[in-house]
Amino acid sequence: MAGRGSGPDFVEALARGLDVVRSLGTASRPMSLSEVAEATGLARPTARRLLLTLTELGYVRTDGPTFALTTRVLELGTAYVSSLGLWDIARPHLEALVARTGESSSMAQLDGSDIVYVARVAVPKIIALRVEIGTLFPAPQTSQGKVLLAALAPDELERVLDLPSRAGLPPYIGRTPERLREELVEVRARGWALADEELAPGVRSVACPVRDGEGVVRAAMNVTVHAAETPTDRLLGDHLPLLLRTAGDVSAEWALWQSRPHVEVTPAVDRAAGAD
Repeated sequence: MAGRGSGPDFVEALARGLDVVRSLGTASRPMSLSEVAEATGLARPTARRLLLTLTELGYVRTDGPTFALTTRVLELGTAYVSSLGLWDIARPHLEALVARTGESSSMAQLDGSDIVYVARVAVPKIIALRVEIGTLFPAPQTSQGKVLLAALAPDELERVLDLPSRAGLPPYIGRTPERLREELVEVRARGWALADEELAPGVRSVACPVRDGEGVVRAAMNVTVHAAETPTDRLLGDHLPLLLRTAGDVSAEWALWQSRPHVEVTPAVDRAAGAD
């Protein structure tokens, strides 16, 4: 993986460290030093130093011969969402939506051909999949993924769909690529998407877009139910209108947040240096 940079300011050591984080993040179990070295294309001594550095920083834990990520890596993702101002805005709306529906609600963004969960308010119900901040799922198999894919330009959509999933799930064989593209046209036209037990048995969800101040789809918000408890007509008839209203409110508040005046403040040390 290393060796991609060509600019004079490219820091190869940082790139290699991120390669190690990504390799651990895509594994379904702790990895040995040899496995990390092979996955990243790094020499064993280099991989070892990077793993020990990440362990000392708290991003990796070790159990003898194996290594795994810790929950601290979630800080990296939540820092990104916080920098957009989106999570602070969305949180009370998600909590209110969950209070009204009694069902879990999440927000996700596109990461290659997968979605990555960036916000979630859950209720204590047992479903077939474990979901937390940072979880990856193949975009075509999820309602949020369909919303995000439908917002892409045709050439970008083809590029994304050609990318391999990093979610570690078996490929979905229930829908042809042609049918997926037809469904995405429908999603784009109606403004919401349904995933009915496509990701896992018993998991049914509906999602709609969250837009920035320029109207660009930047995230998707969903309501997830257990298929045995909530039929599709109730999900679409009762929960979808609440979801659409909530996503609209989040989009509107986010647009206001983005339009607020930005003032760059010069640190006092810099001001003092300029006065010399």
